[in-house]
Amino acid sequence: MLGPVEDFGLGAKVRRRGLGLALVKDLREFRDAPTQEDLEAFETDTLAGFVLARASAGLADGTIRGDVGHLEQVRTWFGRPMWEMQPADADDYFGRVLRDAAKGTRLGRAAALSVYFTFLELRHKAEIHQMTGIAVQCPLDEMNRPRGSKQAAIRIPPTAAEVATLFSGWRSELATCRKFAPTARNFAAADLMAKVGLRVNEVCHLDLDDIKWDLGRFGKLHVRVGKGSRGSGPRERMVPLINGADRTLRWFVEDVWGCFDDDHTRPGAPLFCSERKNADGTSARVGDDALRNGLAAAAVAHLPPWADILTPHVLRHFCASQLYAGGLDLVAIQEVLGHAWIATTMRYVHVLATHVEDAWILGQQRAAKRLEGLVR
Repeated sequence: MLGPVEDFGLGAKVRRRGLGLALVKDLREFRDAPTQEDLEAFETDTLAGFVLARASAGLADGTIRGDVGHLEQVRTWFGRPMWEMQPADADDYFGRVLRDAAKGTRLGRAAALSVYFTFLELRHKAEIHQMTGIAVQCPLDEMNRPRGSKQAAIRIPPTAAEVATLFSGWRSELATCRKFAPTARNFAAADLMAKVGLRVNEVCHLDLDDIKWDLGRFGKLHVRVGKGSRGSGPRERMVPLINGADRTLRWFVEDVWGCFDDDHTRPGAPLFCSERKNADGTSARVGDDALRNGLAAAAVAHLPPWADILTPHVLRHFCASQLYAGGLDLVAIQEVLGHAWIATTMRYVHVLATHVEDAWILGQQRAAKRLEGLVR
């Protein structure tokens, strides 16, 4: 949940002031000619107000943190309050400093700058003009705004045989590994990603109580911290334990979970635990780094050609591709993966889609029939 402003990395000045979001003061209180210290305080409070406004709109913490990070980068380069930026400054920044940056970086920074200036114009245009004589205007316009859209890279997942080789070797490792519990935890988490397409962050936030064995034919998982569409915040969904995911979870809960904790009834007990303990002695929740590192180590040991390529998100693409190849329709796959848009799901399965090949074959058949008619 939203905490102090320093959680979003607003810079040393904000941290020194210890400003909390609930303590943002009225920015219209300036009446006399402001000093440099007044301007610095005003800028800090304005940025804090921006964070609170975006949180009020329901954006996810990570989205807000990303926008503020972009703004800090621009502010550091500019060296002055951002409301002083002019189109020529944006020309210089995006045309020279970010000229060779990745498209996603350029688009993200431009979007953050645009929404921040929209906030300034809507909320504080009069105050800024009163204090500085500057009429706030976004320095990005139709001439210098970075063009394009950020498209996800094409990910070709490993084949079913390759993934079977990975998990077969990993399963054999459980009998001889030095630390059974964390190895088995990483194995079970990766297996869920491959079978029902969970994101690594979703796996980390699962609780024992999120397993609903009595729902549906196989049981379901209550994913409470799903990724929101366009930063709209966590999107919940129910994921059916198809594709053998129910067997994986039963084995993990019955044979592995007790190695971490001994109280299955504790409210909020994490499904995937860390080896570390909380202050009260209960098991802490595993972090995504531990699961990523576990998968990477398993790939090195059991699937070397994918050692530097296999990630939790690639397993998610693998899951979507296998479900599609197994006959599941796109709408069902969309529901399993938790996508807001069917177009996103199509990007996950298009590498196996055969509509172009099917259309070509049908075209050849029609051409053959026409030729046969002419011969007769």
